[in-house]
Amino acid sequence: MVGAGVMGHSVAQVFATAGVEAWLVDVDPAALERAMGLVESNLKTMARFGRVSEADIPAIVGRIIPTTDLAAAAREADFALETVVEVPAVKQEVFHRLDELCAPGVVLASNTSTLDVFSGARVSDPSRLVYAHWFAPPHIVPLVEIAPGPETAPGVMEFVAALMTRLGKRPVVMKQFVPAFIVNRIQGAVQNVVLEMLAQGWAEPEEIDLAVKSSLGVRLPVVGVAQTLDFTGLDLIFDIMKARGEINPLIEAKVTRRELGAKTSRGIYDYDGRTEAEILAERDARYLRVLAVLEEIDVFRSI
Repeated sequence: MVGAGVMGHSVAQVFATAGVEAWLVDVDPAALERAMGLVESNLKTMARFGRVSEADIPAIVGRIIPTTDLAAAAREADFALETVVEVPAVKQEVFHRLDELCAPGVVLASNTSTLDVFSGARVSDPSRLVYAHWFAPPHIVPLVEIAPGPETAPGVMEFVAALMTRLGKRPVVMKQFVPAFIVNRIQGAVQNVVLEMLAQGWAEPEEIDLAVKSSLGVRLPVVGVAQTLDFTGLDLIFDIMKARGEINPLIEAKVTRRELGAKTSRGIYDYDGRTEAEILAERDARYLRVLAVLEEIDVFRSI
């Protein structure tokens, strides 16, 4: 892990918790000292919630090797991940150094959230470059978005997905790189709408958040964003689009084929011939479990 900041120390913790030795590299010794302190604090919190054993914390910390010596770390690496600042020139220089120092075939990954770091990457073998985008805090959030650069080898994608699974993460493999990947593109659209509402004075921030927690907060953990369309009904969505004069070809094609969502057992998802009642019963049971947990931990009250 190159970069011991917000992401790097936490990613190193994930590797170490999974039993993998992790070299944590930074140019600033003080940043490394701070990072190791945060790792110990993180692990104590994880132990409180039964995610690790308190007795295992010293061994986990011991598997993280903090260093300012990039060459020494690179010599030992089977996988390298940059988590440095979101400045293209800095990331490109890191990849150039890693390309020189790591053995041939070692996968070189970027944790960038938006930048196209590979368009100017100075590496001898671009087939080993890949995006592996973690979410803060990495030691808690399960998702890692994996996306290929223009010349990434399929075997590299398979290796990274398998490695993330070994670490206990939930990798999502994209077909190609797009800036901001999946989640940040969606989150960015949401943030823009929220800022518009606040600027226009349409609602107080507390009311906006309560509205989202009390609706999407219950539904999205169960059905996500795409599957939500199936429960709205693609025919209804198509009618709304026609009224607005905004026709989506995908929705139009689905409606033409009478693939309307849960009501027809096929829409954005395929429900394998189950009846609407069966599909809704499973959905509602999960909603009720999520609601019970949210009420138990009192999320509808602001922190």
